[in-house]
Amino acid sequence: MRSFKPHPLALAVAVTLLSPAAFAQQDSTEEKAEKIEQIVVTGTRVAGRSVSDTAVPIDIVSTEMLQRAGSTELNQLLSTALPSFNFPRPGLTDGTDTVRPATLRGLGPDQSLVLVNSKRRHAASLVNVNGSVGRGSSAVDLNTIPTAAISSVEVLRDGASAQYGSDAIAGVLNVRLREASEGGNFTTSYGWRETRYSTPTTTPPAGATWSAPSTIERSRTDGETLTLSGWRGFDLGNNAFLTVSAEYKDAEKTERGGWDFRQQYALVNGEFDPREALFNRFNAWYGEPELEQFTLFANAGKTLENGKIYGWLSYQDREARSGGFYRPARDDRNIIEIYPDGFLPIIAPDVTDASAAVGYEFDVGEWTVDTSLVWGQNRMAFTIENTLNRSIGPSSKTEFDAGGFRYGQSVFNLSGVRSFNVAALASPLNVATGVELRRERYSIFAGEPDSWRNGGVLLPNGNNTASGAQVFPGFRPSNETRDTRRAIGVFLDLEANLTDNMLGSVAVRAEDYSDFGSNLTGKAALRYDFTDNFAVRGSIQNGFRAPSLQQQNFTATSTNFIGGVPFDITTFPVSDPVAQALGATALDAEKSVNYSLGTVFRLGGVSVTIDGYRINIDDRIVLSENLTAVNVREYLTSQGFIGIGGGRFFINGVDTETQGVDVVVNWSLPTDQLGLFDFTLVGNYNKTKVTAVPETAQLSQLNPAPVLFGRVNVLTFEKGTPKDKLGATVNWSYDNLSATLKATRYGEVLTPGTSEATDFILSPKTLIDLEARYEFNDNWTLAFGADNIFDKYPDPFPINLNTTGATSFSNYSPFGRSGRLFYGRVAYNF
Repeated sequence: MRSFKPHPLALAVAVTLLSPAAFAQQDSTEEKAEKIEQIVVTGTRVAGRSVSDTAVPIDIVSTEMLQRAGSTELNQLLSTALPSFNFPRPGLTDGTDTVRPATLRGLGPDQSLVLVNSKRRHAASLVNVNGSVGRGSSAVDLNTIPTAAISSVEVLRDGASAQYGSDAIAGVLNVRLREASEGGNFTTSYGWRETRYSTPTTTPPAGATWSAPSTIERSRTDGETLTLSGWRGFDLGNNAFLTVSAEYKDAEKTERGGWDFRQQYALVNGEFDPREALFNRFNAWYGEPELEQFTLFANAGKTLENGKIYGWLSYQDREARSGGFYRPARDDRNIIEIYPDGFLPIIAPDVTDASAAVGYEFDVGEWTVDTSLVWGQNRMAFTIENTLNRSIGPSSKTEFDAGGFRYGQSVFNLSGVRSFNVAALASPLNVATGVELRRERYSIFAGEPDSWRNGGVLLPNGNNTASGAQVFPGFRPSNETRDTRRAIGVFLDLEANLTDNMLGSVAVRAEDYSDFGSNLTGKAALRYDFTDNFAVRGSIQNGFRAPSLQQQNFTATSTNFIGGVPFDITTFPVSDPVAQALGATALDAEKSVNYSLGTVFRLGGVSVTIDGYRINIDDRIVLSENLTAVNVREYLTSQGFIGIGGGRFFINGVDTETQGVDVVVNWSLPTDQLGLFDFTLVGNYNKTKVTAVPETAQLSQLNPAPVLFGRVNVLTFEKGTPKDKLGATVNWSYDNLSATLKATRYGEVLTPGTSEATDFILSPKTLIDLEARYEFNDNWTLAFGADNIFDKYPDPFPINLNTTGATSFSNYSPFGRSGRLFYGRVAYNF
């Protein structure tokens, strides 16, 4: 593990959190009350609504649930707590190794809305452009929020565009920050991977001086991770509080690559180089990235005579490193004078994320008014290490500033809520209305010239060489962009008991965007309680997702050599003349229609919710295939675009139908002799079908017409996430002892190929997690545990799908490929 180098700001925060004035007895009465009442603010604007009384399905993930695991990543923790939330962990996918997307109900990562304290959270600047789940999306990075800062996470498993605006097609995740005026916690955890896996290997070339068995078994101890986290509440007097939370994380890489069977060196006098027999053929980096990050959150509020002032700040700096594909010594992309044994290029992004919010809630007559201003920004800058620019030759640098991108968002909200007595209704009519103004910014900044330019050095055979840094050519000045847009939305939300047994709600929202136009959405929901223990609920709504600025404006260029002739291959923005020549048009909003029907019932101490859903989405925005066929190049030349080898662009036009069912069962069992048992069972069945794919008139005229959205991408939508998922959790406590046992079964997943012959099915797998805890007193708690205790892996790729030996497992695995994690944790409460 790297030497421990805490961020200077982390040290300052730690001193603050642990200062002697902080050591006071923790008052958890408020937290316990919240746990008992389970009051929610998501999906309803009625104050005091209980989670068991809502007209739509809502899950509450408490901070206690988030703490009972080896991982500290919010995305990973939610993936084992929620029935239809999945968090694959792809590798060898450039920036997506560092900012990984998650999905809800098998839809896109950007089709779920994320809120913090009920306010819209800004998205990451990264666009996922490689072959992973979520390709083409740009979503909120939940891992920028440390668990120490969280009071609970409310998850609305229902569309809510009419209530919250764009993105809320699959559902809404509302992260509620911790509010404390006293007490605190400091937690130290340390974990590592202790694992063993096997992978098939390809037979070396004929006459090779190196050999390997058909299957290699490998033991690994890696992934050492140190996490320091804590929070402290400050009483500022006069009914004011400040809660400061911080986390420092230092994680070593994991490596689960296979055995590189390929010839590495040029022949020597017609014979294999003697170095072949000594070469370390586990030369890949296929696994978790190295990561060092510091995160700070501050949440504050002050109660006034006529309302309250609130606000929060957040900051995260994440430095990560992950690998690309290994370049053998004899590879044309290598320069022997620099790397005589070949090289593994490293992608090292630095991600900076920050946000700030201030709000004022006050009463005006019978109205409770809330006004707020929220700002957020995410910046990702790439350094490419241990690489070279082949076109510069032996004088090439080995590290480059490759540029990056930035996304920012500012949101102003003004809303009011009050109730009216209506004689025809069984309860007061709750009326909420408001306006939201949003401004977004997106920019790309270029890397240093050597990261992207062609230096003119040719290969020994006289052919041209690729431009820019190997593995990740830098952004060019021609890629630089700076774009903004504004949006305004207004909404009206009504909710009341229509009868003593029937709850109804309706919402309507209109939004106007400066770049693509306007949208109108609506929602209606009903719940009927037949008895105190049995109810039926359902909803119908239409929703939308606006094209993101990232999708509209992202661009990157690389140079490919086809027959020795250089061609620029570009990801074009839709406004580019080349993209428009291929049929690109201005992006429009995705539009959805959601239906849900469910039941809520209680049998003694057991509560059960079953909710079915159907989500039809038209005009989904996707990233097209790379259009580089000969007839595409000839067509572009005929249109006057010389030297353009083709490319790809974002386009509307994919229609999908998603249907499924979520089941959640909770049961609390107190016993006199064995303590308290809390049981939770969750299940999800999900199926998506692609019913239409995009075409353009320009490309349809070519013979053969190139495919804009091909088989791999269609099947990724349909079968790239588990078709079913089951989870069971048992929390046990007795006196000072407690434990958590968790089992998660991931159903079948397809890794699609370009033909049926290259499809690969990942069979269902069940992972078991176990943690034991001991409370020495009111202050100290010690925990030990293991995630994936039986060391389960996804099915390994056969040799025909692992052509370099590096990618032993599929990136579609819903639980990654890191194996068993052992960990220990010490917590001090004060």
